[in-house]
Amino acid sequence: MRRWLLLSLLITYAASAQVSERDLLLGKRSDERLWWNLIRYELEVNIHPESKAIEGSNKIFFEVLKPNQTTLQIDLQSPMILDSVIDANGIKRSFTKNELAHYITLDSRLMVGDQTAITTYFSGIPKEAENAPWDGGVVWTTDSNENPFIATANQGIGSSIWWPNKDHSYDEPENGAQITLIVPEGLTAVSNGRLTDQKIENGKSYWTWEVKSPINNYAISFNIADYVSFSETYEGESGTLDLTYYVLPENLEAAKKQFQQVPKMLQAFEYWMGPYPFYQDGFKLIEVPYLGMEHQSAVTYGNGYKNGYRGTDLSGTGHGLTFDFIIIHEAGHEWFANSITADDKSDLWIQEGFTAYSESLYLDYHQSKKTGAEYVIGTRKRIQNKQPMVGPRGINHDATGDIYYKGSNILNMLRTIVDDDKKWRDLLRSLSVHFYHEVISSETLEKFISNQLDLSLNLFFDQYLRKANIPKLVFQRAGNRIRFRFEESIVNFYMPVRIYLDGKPRWITPTTKWQSFRYSGKNTPTVDENFLVRL
Repeated sequence: MRRWLLLSLLITYAASAQVSERDLLLGKRSDERLWWNLIRYELEVNIHPESKAIEGSNKIFFEVLKPNQTTLQIDLQSPMILDSVIDANGIKRSFTKNELAHYITLDSRLMVGDQTAITTYFSGIPKEAENAPWDGGVVWTTDSNENPFIATANQGIGSSIWWPNKDHSYDEPENGAQITLIVPEGLTAVSNGRLTDQKIENGKSYWTWEVKSPINNYAISFNIADYVSFSETYEGESGTLDLTYYVLPENLEAAKKQFQQVPKMLQAFEYWMGPYPFYQDGFKLIEVPYLGMEHQSAVTYGNGYKNGYRGTDLSGTGHGLTFDFIIIHEAGHEWFANSITADDKSDLWIQEGFTAYSESLYLDYHQSKKTGAEYVIGTRKRIQNKQPMVGPRGINHDATGDIYYKGSNILNMLRTIVDDDKKWRDLLRSLSVHFYHEVISSETLEKFISNQLDLSLNLFFDQYLRKANIPKLVFQRAGNRIRFRFEESIVNFYMPVRIYLDGKPRWITPTTKWQSFRYSGKNTPTVDENFLVRL
């Protein structure tokens, strides 16, 4: 069944879209990527606000996994330029370029298990974002006092839009990264992790940040402004967590009020999903000149210091105006996207579906289960059902927007099927433990969920993740009986569904074949609205 669905998906995708060379180079686990394992990045970037140019170096530490390999792929997108590459012995290495991929020739004497490094030097004017974070790149603007206000947002377009790296989500540097940002004196430069050094030399300000945890490439960021900061601590499940906030001076008082939601977010998410995954790197919320992004331990914020999504409620229920969407959603990504990361863009529903669902978990914790369910059901009107949520692997797949709220509604429906809040909470927390700081595929996640819940969910996930349409549940009256079945679904699909007859709940398990039960009443059955089915 899975193999047939995957083949069908690939044929459908190939018929409807051309895959560019750029997307193949970004999405493929090429031989030039697979033979080496990332260990650590040491990135240094000199940023010039007046010319929008940057230059710097990235020292890439790695381990050899396969013998007899001499060509290593590093990605850097035009108009950025890879100026040179130096190996661990100080020898300049040659390289060739194909689109964004740079193929570096290394020493043939590398052995399996060897740990070594190359240093890449780069320069240029990176692509400027036109509509961040949707259209990625660097945002160059100024604040109300004409001071530089600069930030990166590059999840979709790739982190190689501004710095050279192994630009694929399947491999993260397990020993984290050091990021040094060099900016004009008077500006503050904020990146991921903890600040370990800050100095001023020759009119330049150097800010060095250290990330201890593995980190996905697109999360590595720089944020530059005339920031002021304030901080607090949170006593959480794993001890004391440092919370630090960087905002523009004119927004300091608004931030002190609005960011009171951060401890509330941590309370809710630690209850449902387990400890915040990056205690050793702290938590930061950073004001930026775009909506926001889930940069690991350095979440960016641009929601105007008001509740909702830019002041509106995405659910239409009113519940979305009781919390700041960017604080809750983007911080939710610390669990799903940053700690648990999809190993291919085809499976981004893991990151966006679970995080969109975390919005309802926040409401559930601080208000009620009913409120959380109403919110996630309210977002259902945004589902389009035009493409499957899981796409073809290895091609830098551009995922459908349904990965957000179709994803969250699927999880809400699964919780309803489980019908045991303790068991559901245990599942979410076990995900955080079992896949802590890991990159995984959707199939790996699906199998784990099925095993933990002791449910056969293959057909459930195939229908809702690998088919665009949602199944139709049909009822028919036949004398004193009601017949029912699923239509417009995958072959042999079945799923437990809670219905109501004269206001009384009843569980049925429709399949693609007609079944019936005795009912002498006149009312048509209604389906629990937590179920994402068509009638």
